[in-house]
Amino acid sequence: MRKHQSPRATTAEAAGLRWLRVEGGPPVPFVHSAHEGELVIDEIPHGELDLQAAVTFGRRLAALHLAGAPAFGAPPPGGPREATIGMASMLNEPASEWPSWFASHRIEPYAREAGIDMSEVCARIDELTGPPEPPARLHGDLWSGNVLWGADDQVWLIDPAAHGGHRESDLAMLQLFGCPFLDHVLGAYREVAPLADGWQARVPLHQLFPLLVHAVLFGGGYRTQAISAARAALLG
Repeated sequence: MRKHQSPRATTAEAAGLRWLRVEGGPPVPFVHSAHEGELVIDEIPHGELDLQAAVTFGRRLAALHLAGAPAFGAPPPGGPREATIGMASMLNEPASEWPSWFASHRIEPYAREAGIDMSEVCARIDELTGPPEPPARLHGDLWSGNVLWGADDQVWLIDPAAHGGHRESDLAMLQLFGCPFLDHVLGAYREVAPLADGWQARVPLHQLFPLLVHAVLFGGGYRTQAISAARAALLG
């Protein structure tokens, strides 16, 4: 399969796919080459939705997250600092603490561009984020369109915006845009990697990043959704 995109997006995607290939993790397409905006990867034949595949996916996603990252915001090895998520820019700037990094690199830039006031969320970020966690190895753009149900009865990950982050962010994005057998995916995930108390209440906080990206790119109802998520995050 050949993809043509910007050289920056190609470099970021190739580095992300290579980084996400971990023992026990979800399968990802093999990168054959990435050069001057052309990415050549395996093409994955589509299959049918399957409950057992969803359970296996949940366990493998936990293994991927537990593989870790050098820091929050760390790009994959060989990946650019100035990366992309979809058609939007995304800065991968390593930091030692997640709350302040999330506010300054995943909320404020997009809220400013979309013209949405997120100042209260950012001011209270330390009290909204739950107990500290080590950096997880994130897919980074884990909506249902990037979760591919393969003909080999496996769930594949494609089109990452990979970076070091909080594992609840990937799970929140799965919930935002829907995922088949989601309860089974999350249940299997938690068997391998239990989530801290209150994780359900933090879902809207983690959904702010993808919602703000969509508000920047598409406007419309995504602005309203981002504002509603911010209110829900503040209520806890």
